[in-house]
Amino acid sequence: MTGSANSDALAETGSAARVAPGKAAIARDFGAASATYNPAARLQRYMGQVMLDQVTELPASGDLTPVALDLGCGTGWFTGELGERSMAGQTIGADLAPGMLQFARSACSPGLQWLVADAEALPLANSSVDLIFSNLMIQWSQNPCRVLSECRRVLRPGGQLLISTLLDGTLAELKEAWGLADPGHQHVNRFDSAGDYQRWAAETLPAPTLALETVSLDYPSPMALLSELKAIGAGFKGASRRSSATAPGRLRAMCRHYPVADDGQIYASYQAAWLSCRLPE
Repeated sequence: MTGSANSDALAETGSAARVAPGKAAIARDFGAASATYNPAARLQRYMGQVMLDQVTELPASGDLTPVALDLGCGTGWFTGELGERSMAGQTIGADLAPGMLQFARSACSPGLQWLVADAEALPLANSSVDLIFSNLMIQWSQNPCRVLSECRRVLRPGGQLLISTLLDGTLAELKEAWGLADPGHQHVNRFDSAGDYQRWAAETLPAPTLALETVSLDYPSPMALLSELKAIGAGFKGASRRSSATAPGRLRAMCRHYPVADDGQIYASYQAAWLSCRLPE
């Protein structure tokens, strides 16, 4: 279900926000992956579905239109169903990457609203959103604690927050293989720890809960793993990444060092976390 574009949620600052210069590369990488993202996003579909299964119909609250926000919506894979399950009067898909939103507009049902937005400075009014759903976005932010503060700010009393993220130890096998193939050079993105998220949540949210799981995905080869990461825009984004393509010799060495299972497949571990809370009425 959808509502008017002149809703309370967007009334404060309009329908778009400028992307900070330091975040432009992240927006560009994910935007460029919009056409290849959905078929490759196995982990994203699983982790988002865990949260979607917790979504119920939003209660009516006087004359206020129930608002659901898909924060870091990407291609809009979950945005429409989020609106349907929550029976929101207005459903907003927000993302840092204009390229992702362009794809979402063309691929999703009409009536949804799309917003270019930095999660650390949401262009939304205080106490204007009833449900925030954010699937595997916060780990790409520069200040996750600030994201949580912004979510708390825009949520209405009784509002629900559902966030998924990845933690330290994600892609440990790939990190070890690269460490042997190319010592002293970083190839795998850094992720924060469960303790970090517990601390940030305790500072900003009422009675948060954090659920943890190790998710293991199989691949025919290390190169297939790298291809999947590239297809979803999640390649290495550290400041130390080389400006030129990695030398073929280093790639071959990484593949040799990556452990192969008895079934001939290789496996990648993802340290998954789901953070949730509900504000008091």
